[in-house]
Amino acid sequence: MAKPISRIGSRRNGRIGSRKSAPRRIPKGVIHVQASFNNTIVTVTDVRGRVVSWSSAGTCGFRGTRRGTPFAAQTAAGNAIRTVVDQGMQRAEVMIKGPGLGRDAALRAIRRSGILLSFVRDVTPMPHNGCRPPKKRRV
Repeated sequence: MAKPISRIGSRRNGRIGSRKSAPRRIPKGVIHVQASFNNTIVTVTDVRGRVVSWSSAGTCGFRGTRRGTPFAAQTAAGNAIRTVVDQGMQRAEVMIKGPGLGRDAALRAIRRSGILLSFVRDVTPMPHNGCRPPKKRRV
C-alpha cells in the first residue's frame, strides 16, 4: 500500500512561512490608493498582490471629517511608503480608486518619496448604466 502524500501547509505541520520573517527585498510593487469622501486607504503590495504595508487616514490619528482631507491622505501615503522604501522598493505602479479629495495629495506624496512610478492608472469603478434607480416618490 502506498504511503499517503502529506498535504503541504496543513495545520499539523505548522505555518509554512512565519509571519515576521526577515524583511524581504521588494524591488517592484503596486501602490493602491482608495480615496473615498470620508477616508483614504493606501495599500502597498508586491507584484503578486501580497500586502506589504498599508495605512489609512484613520490609523494616522485623524478622526471625523478630518479623515477625508488631502493632508490626511498625504500623511497616510507617507506612512505606508516609508516602510517599503526601507525594504528596498525602487519602482512601483499606482492604482487610484475613488472620487475623494485625497487622490491628488496621495499621488503627490508618492512622487515625493523617491519611488519611480512606471504608470498611474485610475481604476475607479464606473457603471455601464448599472442598477435601476428607485421609483419616483408619489405625492
